[in-house]
Amino acid sequence: MEVTEASLLLRRRLCDPSYIHSIFKSSPDGNYSKLKFIISNSINEACNNSVLLLGPRGNGKSAVLELVLADLKVEHPGIISVVKLNGLLHGDNNNGLKEIARQLCLEFDLPFSKMASSDENSELLIDILRECGLAHKTVIFTLEEFDLFTQGKQRVLYSLLDALQFLTSQAVVIGLSCRLDADQLLEKRVRSRFSHRKLLFITPLKDDMQRLLEHLLLLPKETNLSSIYVVEFNSRLYKILDSKEFKYHLKKVIDIDNNISNLVMFLYRAVCSMDLKSGFLSLENFKKAISYFHPYPKQESLRNSSILEFYILVCMNRLDAKEQISFNFNSIMNEYKAIMDAYKTSDNYTRNVCLRAFEHLLERGLIMLTDNNVRCQSIEFRPVKSLISPQELHQALKAYNPCPVLLLKSFNNECFK
Repeated sequence: MEVTEASLLLRRRLCDPSYIHSIFKSSPDGNYSKLKFIISNSINEACNNSVLLLGPRGNGKSAVLELVLADLKVEHPGIISVVKLNGLLHGDNNNGLKEIARQLCLEFDLPFSKMASSDENSELLIDILRECGLAHKTVIFTLEEFDLFTQGKQRVLYSLLDALQFLTSQAVVIGLSCRLDADQLLEKRVRSRFSHRKLLFITPLKDDMQRLLEHLLLLPKETNLSSIYVVEFNSRLYKILDSKEFKYHLKKVIDIDNNISNLVMFLYRAVCSMDLKSGFLSLENFKKAISYFHPYPKQESLRNSSILEFYILVCMNRLDAKEQISFNFNSIMNEYKAIMDAYKTSDNYTRNVCLRAFEHLLERGLIMLTDNNVRCQSIEFRPVKSLISPQELHQALKAYNPCPVLLLKSFNNECFK
């Protein structure tokens, strides 16, 4: 019973984005503190603001924003209203303005007209922000996938940022994007109204990573679990976290995809495989968790390749290993012919068959043409490059059954001397 409760506790933590990122709330230089200061300043000083939260997916932009909004709603009850937009759904000018009007009408118990035009919705937005300013209420607009709002005429962004120019309005516009150049996508008229505040969300550094691991996996002392079990569980966990083998597996996870979401998924799998009989996490749990991660994303595509397609990929890797700057289908055929002549194998296909296999690799996105010269009709003379790394190809060859000995030998001779 005690072990099951501990397992459920850990899994609940790992499924709660707010808990995961709450460890960084105490840092005065963290994004949580900076974002909270910007919004608090708008609320307390009755001024308008706009800010961009930028960074790769999975590093906590949305989670930190939700944490900040939840805390501010507690500190300023009845003062904050939130309007949420997403570029995937509301990137279109008409849909965006209509959704803003709908959410504002719902928030302030006003009648909403589905037949209202974009101009009418823009006027409604300005009127409501003016009334909110007079009532000392702040409206916060959150725009997920901010870069998608920059497509087209950017009327949604212009309407929002232009409304912030009125002294009577009181609002904050917060954009979230995985594109670091999102602010450069803005039109001149929109950029001139943007306050150019940006917060960058990156993967935690080494010390912060250690704090995060302990925050997520250590059992709390104030709990229904027995103190003896908690002390023993935490003691064993500290030893695992300090071991070289765990750090090696952790580095592999980070190398695959360097973000917090990927790390949390790794820890969740480890917790799910915890032995309920012993009641403790072990290094074997983390070893098992790493097996679910695929460091070579094109493995599935390579799995269905023919022997001839593998030969073409091997020839391309051999040419890369020889540091040949540019090559085309003819160069690949010369390398293929050299292998066939050297080993006198029966895997000797005609040029036309090889060309069809080459075109099939292009269609599947395993190789690509490197020029934009669409006028050149003959694909045989256009430069090409492989999108498969030597490590990915090596793993695919070892997994291929049956893989001709000559094929693996030809690859190893050039790539792994």
